[in-house]
Amino acid sequence: MTFAPITQSPVSRQQLRLRSLDMLFSFARVPQWLILFNAIAMIPLLWAHASPRQLLGWVGVMAVLTLARIFLVSRYQNASERNRVRLRWSTMLYLGNLAAGLGISWLHIVLVPADDFMLQAPPYALTAGISLCVSIIYAYRFAAFLFFALPAWLLPSLYLLLQSDASSPYWGMMGCILFFCLLMGAAFINRSIGISLQASMHNELLVNRLEEARRQAEDLNHQLTQEIQQRRQAEQGLRDSYEILEERVALRTAELEQASAALKSSEAQLTLAMDASQLGLWDWNLQTDEVVHSHLEEIFGLPADAVTYMRKHLSPRVHPDDRDMVRDTLIRHMQRRTGSYRIEYRVKHANGQWIWVEDSGKAVERDEAGRVLRMIGTRRDISARKLQDEQAQLAATVFEATAEGIFILDPELRILTVNNAFSAITGFAAEDVLGLPIADTNKTTKNQLSFKELRDILQNNDRWEGERISQRRSGELYPQWLQVTVVRNVNGGVTHYVGFFADLSVRRQTEEQLQYLSSHDSLTELANRSMFTQRLQESTARARQQSHQLALMHVDLDRFKHINDTLGHAVADELLRQIALRLREITPESDMLARLSADEFVIIVEQDTARDRLEHRAGLILDFLRLPLIIGEHELVVTASIGISEFPHSARDSLVLITQANQAMQHAKHLGGNSFQFFTEQLPGYSLERLQLENQLRKALEEDQLIVHYQPKLHLASDRIRGAEALVRWQHPEQGMLLPGSFIEMAEETGMIVALGEAVLTKACVQASEWYHQGPAPICVAVNLSVQQLRQSNFAARVEQILLDTRLPASMLEFELTESMLLEHVDAVSTNIARLQQMGIRLAIDDFGTGYSSLAYLKRFPISTLKIDRAFIGELGEGTPGARNQDAAIIRAIIAMAHSLDLVVVAEGVEHDGQLEFLKENLCDEVQGYLISRPVAGAEFTELLSESSEA
Repeated sequence: MTFAPITQSPVSRQQLRLRSLDMLFSFARVPQWLILFNAIAMIPLLWAHASPRQLLGWVGVMAVLTLARIFLVSRYQNASERNRVRLRWSTMLYLGNLAAGLGISWLHIVLVPADDFMLQAPPYALTAGISLCVSIIYAYRFAAFLFFALPAWLLPSLYLLLQSDASSPYWGMMGCILFFCLLMGAAFINRSIGISLQASMHNELLVNRLEEARRQAEDLNHQLTQEIQQRRQAEQGLRDSYEILEERVALRTAELEQASAALKSSEAQLTLAMDASQLGLWDWNLQTDEVVHSHLEEIFGLPADAVTYMRKHLSPRVHPDDRDMVRDTLIRHMQRRTGSYRIEYRVKHANGQWIWVEDSGKAVERDEAGRVLRMIGTRRDISARKLQDEQAQLAATVFEATAEGIFILDPELRILTVNNAFSAITGFAAEDVLGLPIADTNKTTKNQLSFKELRDILQNNDRWEGERISQRRSGELYPQWLQVTVVRNVNGGVTHYVGFFADLSVRRQTEEQLQYLSSHDSLTELANRSMFTQRLQESTARARQQSHQLALMHVDLDRFKHINDTLGHAVADELLRQIALRLREITPESDMLARLSADEFVIIVEQDTARDRLEHRAGLILDFLRLPLIIGEHELVVTASIGISEFPHSARDSLVLITQANQAMQHAKHLGGNSFQFFTEQLPGYSLERLQLENQLRKALEEDQLIVHYQPKLHLASDRIRGAEALVRWQHPEQGMLLPGSFIEMAEETGMIVALGEAVLTKACVQASEWYHQGPAPICVAVNLSVQQLRQSNFAARVEQILLDTRLPASMLEFELTESMLLEHVDAVSTNIARLQQMGIRLAIDDFGTGYSSLAYLKRFPISTLKIDRAFIGELGEGTPGARNQDAAIIRAIIAMAHSLDLVVVAEGVEHDGQLEFLKENLCDEVQGYLISRPVAGAEFTELLSESSEA
């Protein structure tokens, strides 16, 4: 045990300063009480000669200073030694001394009279004595002395010295002399006290060190005594331990020999086990990258000497998709984030195939920095296990995902497991049936085998299948197709029964639905063509056998294609459904109603087949179908054409009966629709004629047999021809000139209207360009458009090209559209109309007021002209007065509305002077009709234009 030498440490300035400050604070209350006593004593001495208010205020201030000093001393004495050394304590003390000195100075300068020696003597004497005592007490700290003495002695002395009265200078001189004497005395006292204080502190330190040395000597003696006793005990313990150690060494040697023999035996067994399991051991030196690996042939298909380095020989064999995973696993382990690791990944076998291996390892040696130096582990081929896992996963997925219910039973027919489809079909959750006999969840009927009976059958047959009736949890019976297979062990004993069953109720419903759909129309739920054909054959056979009559009514809706194209398929489908409902309502149950195609319906009439009854029934159908229909926001009035054929009057079999009814229907449609026709012998000729006409029209388009006539438009204000409407004519080689009514509808139906319209447009533009460039006057030519033309996405571009080829300004061309065209909800129609308007082509509404009239399109589309239909003009001079008044009112309203929208009004079909005068009076802009001129060829129209220009 060692001790520090005892030396006399010098007293630091901080310790000396703290000791002097402690002494100063210990006496600090006495000076302040003396100063307070002095202040109180001044009250009777100066009460009669000084201002009482000032005197009492001064005394109050001195009292406050006294209390503050007392509080400061108390805080200091309660403060710790560490806090006492802070500067703030001495600063506050000095500031208190300064305030006390200034208070005494203020007494001499302000309160004591300056011109009365007798009044000055008592206060000066008392104050000088008190100040002298205070200054001597503060001499411990010279700074404390100066902060008090300078303002208390020197400041009033200098003030009195400078006064001019008889006594004050003497008092000031005396005060200065006393101050300097007091200053020297305080300096001497401060030095003496400092030396004695330092000596006292040195003595205290020496005493403390001697006391510490005494305690250390006593501790040393006690420690030496303990060490001697411990050494004696240790010597005795060593002697005892040596004897015990000799006995244990002998015993341990024998145990090690036994353990070595057991270890050799375990190593031999481990080697045999690893050879049998083909588990490869590896030892990897990370400093040299050398690796020792066993069973390389069994795992990698490589000879033992083919692998000596880990990174060079084995790492490149890891599958590219698994390298990141293997690297991350090794890094986590090397960073001590795992105690060991086990990972499965793919490596390349020597034969080029990818095999799965399971790699387990652990770091067994690290350097001082924690870096791994050596790792050992095992590696084995798990490809077979992976294949089994995948097959098991696949089997589990198939088990749960199959739509057929599957259950597995033990030999006692208790349910071991079921799949999701089992629960979905039967309604029993898996947890509700596990462990229960299968018979408890499948209620058998009287006429089918129970599961116990099936088990008896399966004892000899490993498979059974058949249809059964089972029961859902809700109590509903349903048909199922069940297959049960037996699983046997190697001894042939039954271990499990596996059942597969399918719900046949859905299949039966599907079969019934398919059967229904195969014979009924899905839209109208009427019989379809297939069922109609079968029933018609049966009806004709029955009528032939019983010598009865039979009639077939073929109903076809008029202008249905136009409604479909204009209002869309949704409206058209709803229209067909409502038409089917109406036909079903008026068709007796004894007759059959069927839908053949889009808008074609047929009725097989087996009763009331007399001609007059059929006529009455056909008229009833037409009247009933003609009633208005509300579909969405549209109110539609639909008419139909009906063809009637009779068996055996005109037809001898069902096929001829269908053909004849269709021909009769076509004839009724040709006559304008909304009527019915019976088949006659003359109808086949009409159908053949129509087919021939269609072929001839195709040829006419190829051979340019179409010509264009022009009907002038008279401008009423100037009485001149300002425009013309181009009207197509067919110069038929055999039938002569054919008007549009005989072939336009057929062109629409066959799609030839697009080519026909382009041919008319080209001829009209050529003629208009000639009038524009060569005279006699430029006029705007109007050409009628078909909706099929507007539906062509390239229609506007084609028009633009025709204008360029014919050198006709766009402002000289006008297209006449029907109201229904503007209701088309086809993007191509809107795009083409917008493009035509951008080109500067005028657009006119033809037959205004007769179609699907809606003022909305007048705002949506760039319309420039309204053409009043001839139906309104024709009634001006004919019909009853009431009808004429209504037409006149309608015409006036159209003209007023058009002018308010800044549109040009053209009246067509003007044929006599009265109509012309009415239109002039009501400010119609232009007229056309036979009164002005019939449609004429281009050359003849040129003459009319010349006459109009010269007039």
